[in-house]
Amino acid sequence: MKVWTVANQKGGVGKTTTTVSLGGLLAQRGKRVLMVDTDPHASLSYYFGIDAEALSHSVYDIFVHSSEMSADTVMDCLCPTKLDNLYVLPATMALATLDRTMGSEQGMGLVLKKALAKVEREFDVVIIDCPPVLGVLMVNALAACNKVIVPTQTEYLALKGLDRMIRTMEIMGRSLKKAFDTVIIPTMFDKRTNAALESRKRLMSDYGDRVWHGVIPVDTHFRDASQVQLPISAAYPRTRGVTAYAKLLQELEK
Repeated sequence: MKVWTVANQKGGVGKTTTTVSLGGLLAQRGKRVLMVDTDPHASLSYYFGIDAEALSHSVYDIFVHSSEMSADTVMDCLCPTKLDNLYVLPATMALATLDRTMGSEQGMGLVLKKALAKVEREFDVVIIDCPPVLGVLMVNALAACNKVIVPTQTEYLALKGLDRMIRTMEIMGRSLKKAFDTVIIPTMFDKRTNAALESRKRLMSDYGDRVWHGVIPVDTHFRDASQVQLPISAAYPRTRGVTAYAKLLQELEK
Protein backbone atom coordinates (compact mmCIF):
# COMPACT_ATOMS: atom_id res chain seq x y z
CA MET A 1 0.00 0.00 0.00
CA LYS A 2 1.35 3.39 -1.02
CA VAL A 3 0.83 6.32 1.34
CA TRP A 4 1.16 9.84 -0.05
CA THR A 5 0.92 12.92 2.14
CA VAL A 6 -0.16 16.24 0.59
CA ALA A 7 1.28 19.01 2.75
CA ASN A 8 2.25 22.66 2.84
CA GLN A 9 2.42 25.13 5.73
CA LYS A 10 0.44 27.65 3.71
CA GLY A 11 -3.27 27.44 3.04
CA GLY A 12 -4.95 27.94 -0.31
CA VAL A 13 -2.24 26.34 -2.44
CA GLY A 14 -4.29 23.39 -3.76
CA LYS A 15 -3.76 20.62 -1.20
CA THR A 16 -7.35 19.40 -1.15
CA THR A 17 -7.73 19.81 -4.92
CA THR A 18 -4.59 17.70 -5.40
CA THR A 19 -5.81 15.02 -2.98
CA VAL A 20 -9.22 14.76 -4.66
CA SER A 21 -7.87 14.90 -8.22
CA LEU A 22 -5.24 12.20 -7.71
CA GLY A 23 -7.66 10.06 -5.71
CA GLY A 24 -10.30 10.29 -8.43
CA LEU A 25 -7.91 9.33 -11.21
CA LEU A 26 -6.58 6.35 -9.26
CA ALA A 27 -10.08 5.13 -8.38
CA GLN A 28 -11.19 5.37 -12.01
CA ARG A 29 -8.23 3.19 -12.93
CA GLY A 30 -9.44 0.48 -10.58
CA LYS A 31 -7.27 1.26 -7.58
CA ARG A 32 -8.81 1.11 -4.11
CA VAL A 33 -8.17 4.57 -2.67
CA LEU A 34 -8.55 6.03 0.82
CA MET A 35 -8.33 9.80 1.28
CA VAL A 36 -7.63 10.86 4.87
CA ASP A 37 -8.76 14.31 6.03
CA THR A 38 -6.55 15.51 8.88
CA ASP A 39 -7.51 19.19 8.67
CA PRO A 40 -9.94 20.38 11.39
CA HIS A 41 -11.54 22.64 8.75
CA ALA A 42 -12.57 19.40 6.98
CA SER A 43 -12.45 20.80 3.43
CA LEU A 44 -11.87 17.34 1.95
CA SER A 45 -14.82 15.90 3.87
CA TYR A 46 -17.16 18.74 2.90
CA TYR A 47 -16.02 18.44 -0.74
CA PHE A 48 -17.81 15.09 -0.84
CA GLY A 49 -20.83 16.31 1.12
CA ILE A 50 -19.70 14.66 4.36
CA ASP A 51 -20.51 16.57 7.53
CA ALA A 52 -18.32 14.85 10.10
CA GLU A 53 -19.95 16.82 12.90
CA ALA A 54 -23.12 14.85 12.15
CA LEU A 55 -21.32 11.48 11.99
CA SER A 56 -20.77 9.07 14.85
CA HIS A 57 -17.18 8.31 13.77
CA SER A 58 -14.29 10.26 12.22
CA VAL A 59 -10.49 10.31 12.13
CA TYR A 60 -10.66 11.84 15.63
CA ASP A 61 -11.79 8.45 16.97
CA ILE A 62 -8.56 6.89 15.75
CA PHE A 63 -6.54 9.23 17.94
CA VAL A 64 -8.83 8.98 20.97
CA HIS A 65 -9.02 5.17 20.83
CA SER A 66 -5.48 4.53 19.61
CA SER A 67 -4.70 2.04 22.39
CA GLU A 68 -7.52 -0.32 21.38
CA MET A 69 -7.51 0.30 17.66
CA SER A 70 -8.38 -2.53 15.26
CA ALA A 71 -9.06 -2.80 11.53
CA ASP A 72 -12.78 -2.66 12.30
CA THR A 73 -12.29 0.56 14.28
CA VAL A 74 -10.71 2.20 11.22
CA MET A 75 -13.16 0.79 8.68
CA ASP A 76 -16.13 1.93 10.77
CA CYS A 77 -14.92 5.53 10.38
CA LEU A 78 -14.85 5.50 6.57
CA CYS A 79 -17.38 7.14 4.26
CA PRO A 80 -17.95 6.14 0.61
CA THR A 81 -18.05 8.75 -2.15
CA LYS A 82 -20.09 8.85 -5.35
CA LEU A 83 -17.14 7.18 -7.12
CA ASP A 84 -16.51 3.45 -6.82
CA ASN A 85 -13.28 2.50 -5.00
CA LEU A 86 -12.91 5.97 -3.45
CA TYR A 87 -13.37 6.45 0.31
CA VAL A 88 -12.88 9.26 2.82
CA LEU A 89 -11.74 9.08 6.42
CA PRO A 90 -13.44 12.34 7.47
CA ALA A 91 -12.22 15.10 9.75
CA THR A 92 -13.98 16.94 12.54
CA MET A 93 -13.39 20.22 14.38
CA ALA A 94 -12.41 18.20 17.46
CA LEU A 95 -9.06 17.53 15.77
CA ALA A 96 -8.10 21.10 16.66
CA THR A 97 -7.90 20.03 20.32
CA LEU A 98 -5.38 17.22 19.81
CA ASP A 99 -2.24 19.31 20.26
CA ARG A 100 -3.50 20.59 23.61
CA THR A 101 -4.94 17.34 24.94
CA MET A 102 -2.62 14.68 23.51
CA GLY A 103 0.31 16.38 21.80
CA SER A 104 2.76 15.59 24.58
CA GLU A 105 1.79 11.93 25.00
CA GLN A 106 4.43 9.42 23.98
CA GLY A 107 3.82 7.72 20.64
CA MET A 108 1.18 10.20 19.45
CA GLY A 109 3.19 10.92 16.30
CA LEU A 110 2.70 7.37 15.01
CA VAL A 111 -1.04 6.86 15.60
CA LEU A 112 -2.05 7.35 11.96
CA LYS A 113 0.73 5.13 10.65
CA LYS A 114 -0.38 2.30 12.94
CA ALA A 115 -4.04 2.80 11.97
CA LEU A 116 -3.29 2.61 8.25
CA ALA A 117 -1.23 -0.53 8.79
CA LYS A 118 -4.41 -2.18 10.11
CA VAL A 119 -6.17 -1.70 6.75
CA GLU A 120 -3.27 -2.04 4.33
CA ARG A 121 -4.92 -5.05 2.66
CA GLU A 122 -8.06 -3.02 1.94
CA PHE A 123 -6.45 -0.22 -0.10
CA ASP A 124 -3.87 0.24 -2.83
CA VAL A 125 -3.20 3.93 -2.20
CA VAL A 126 -3.82 6.25 0.75
CA ILE A 127 -3.66 10.04 0.24
CA ILE A 128 -3.50 12.22 3.36
CA ASP A 129 -4.69 15.82 3.18
CA CYS A 130 -2.85 17.89 5.80
CA PRO A 131 -3.72 21.05 7.73
CA PRO A 132 -1.43 24.03 7.01
CA VAL A 133 -0.13 24.00 10.59
CA LEU A 134 2.78 22.08 12.08
CA GLY A 135 1.41 20.02 14.92
CA VAL A 136 0.55 16.47 15.90
CA LEU A 137 -1.63 15.99 12.79
CA MET A 138 1.05 16.99 10.28
CA VAL A 139 3.63 14.98 12.23
CA ASN A 140 1.38 11.93 11.96
CA ALA A 141 0.82 12.47 8.23
CA LEU A 142 4.54 12.79 7.53
CA ALA A 143 5.47 9.81 9.69
CA ALA A 144 2.91 7.62 7.89
CA CYS A 145 3.86 8.30 4.27
CA ASN A 146 6.16 6.97 1.57
CA LYS A 147 6.00 10.19 -0.46
CA VAL A 148 5.33 13.87 0.29
CA ILE A 149 3.52 15.95 -2.33
CA VAL A 150 3.90 19.70 -1.78
CA PRO A 151 1.49 21.79 -3.88
CA THR A 152 2.82 25.34 -4.19
CA GLN A 153 0.89 28.19 -5.74
CA THR A 154 3.01 30.00 -8.30
CA GLU A 155 3.16 33.34 -6.51
CA TYR A 156 5.62 35.01 -4.14
CA LEU A 157 3.97 34.48 -0.74
CA ALA A 158 3.37 30.80 -1.44
CA LEU A 159 7.10 30.33 -2.06
CA LYS A 160 7.75 31.64 1.45
CA GLY A 161 5.41 28.97 2.80
CA LEU A 162 7.32 26.37 0.82
CA ASP A 163 10.58 27.42 2.49
CA ARG A 164 9.02 26.70 5.88
CA MET A 165 7.65 23.35 4.71
CA ILE A 166 11.03 22.18 3.43
CA ARG A 167 12.70 23.14 6.73
CA THR A 168 9.99 21.28 8.62
CA MET A 169 10.62 18.11 6.62
CA GLU A 170 14.36 18.39 7.23
CA ILE A 171 13.75 18.56 10.98
CA MET A 172 11.19 15.75 10.85
CA GLY A 173 13.49 13.63 8.73
CA ARG A 174 16.24 13.82 11.33
CA SER A 175 13.79 12.96 14.10
CA LEU A 176 12.25 10.02 12.24
CA LYS A 177 15.57 8.94 10.70
CA LYS A 178 14.06 8.91 7.22
CA ALA A 179 14.58 10.89 4.03
CA PHE A 180 11.34 12.14 2.53
CA ASP A 181 10.69 11.41 -1.13
CA THR A 182 9.42 14.91 -1.95
CA VAL A 183 7.70 16.21 -5.07
CA ILE A 184 6.92 19.95 -5.31
CA ILE A 185 3.93 20.72 -7.53
CA PRO A 186 3.50 24.20 -9.09
CA THR A 187 -0.24 24.91 -8.85
CA MET A 188 -2.71 27.58 -10.00
CA PHE A 189 -0.32 28.41 -12.82
CA ASP A 190 -1.39 31.18 -15.20
CA LYS A 191 1.10 31.49 -18.04
CA ARG A 192 -0.29 34.94 -18.90
CA THR A 193 1.15 36.49 -15.74
CA ASN A 194 4.77 37.41 -15.06
CA ALA A 195 4.30 36.52 -11.39
CA ALA A 196 3.52 32.89 -12.25
CA LEU A 197 6.38 32.62 -14.73
CA GLU A 198 8.90 34.13 -12.32
CA SER A 199 7.68 32.00 -9.41
CA ARG A 200 8.06 28.80 -11.42
CA LYS A 201 11.52 29.86 -12.51
CA ARG A 202 12.51 30.42 -8.89
CA LEU A 203 11.07 27.06 -7.87
CA MET A 204 13.22 25.30 -10.46
CA SER A 205 16.27 27.30 -9.42
CA ASP A 206 15.90 26.80 -5.66
CA TYR A 207 14.65 23.21 -5.49
CA GLY A 208 15.87 21.60 -8.70
CA ASP A 209 14.95 17.94 -9.18
CA ARG A 210 12.38 18.03 -6.39
CA VAL A 211 10.11 20.20 -8.57
CA TRP A 212 7.78 18.40 -10.97
CA HIS A 213 8.52 19.58 -14.51
CA GLY A 214 4.83 20.19 -15.28
CA VAL A 215 2.27 22.61 -13.81
CA ILE A 216 -1.32 22.50 -12.60
CA PRO A 217 -3.09 25.30 -14.47
CA VAL A 218 -5.84 27.60 -13.32
CA ASP A 219 -9.08 25.82 -14.29
CA THR A 220 -12.56 26.88 -13.18
CA HIS A 221 -13.72 23.28 -13.61
CA PHE A 222 -12.06 22.41 -10.28
CA ARG A 223 -14.63 24.61 -8.53
CA ASP A 224 -17.46 23.28 -10.69
CA ALA A 225 -16.50 19.69 -9.84
CA SER A 226 -16.65 20.42 -6.11
CA GLN A 227 -20.22 21.64 -6.50
CA VAL A 228 -21.29 18.22 -7.77
CA GLN A 229 -19.12 16.43 -5.16
CA LEU A 230 -17.03 14.55 -7.69
CA PRO A 231 -13.33 14.58 -8.63
CA ILE A 232 -12.74 16.69 -11.72
CA SER A 233 -11.80 13.60 -13.74
CA ALA A 234 -15.28 12.17 -13.15
CA ALA A 235 -17.21 15.41 -13.59
CA TYR A 236 -15.27 17.10 -16.42
CA PRO A 237 -12.89 14.50 -17.91
CA ARG A 238 -11.86 16.51 -20.98
CA THR A 239 -10.34 19.53 -19.24
CA ARG A 240 -6.80 20.83 -18.88
CA GLY A 241 -6.89 20.29 -15.12
CA VAL A 242 -7.50 16.57 -15.62
CA THR A 243 -4.75 16.36 -18.25
CA ALA A 244 -2.29 18.00 -15.86
CA TYR A 245 -3.09 15.74 -12.91
CA ALA A 246 -2.94 12.66 -15.15
CA LYS A 247 0.60 13.64 -16.16
CA LEU A 248 1.48 14.22 -12.50
CA LEU A 249 0.11 10.82 -11.52
CA GLN A 250 2.21 9.19 -14.21
CA GLU A 251 5.27 10.82 -12.64
CA LEU A 252 4.33 9.84 -9.08
CA GLU A 253 3.82 6.21 -10.01
CA LYS A 254 7.29 5.81 -11.53
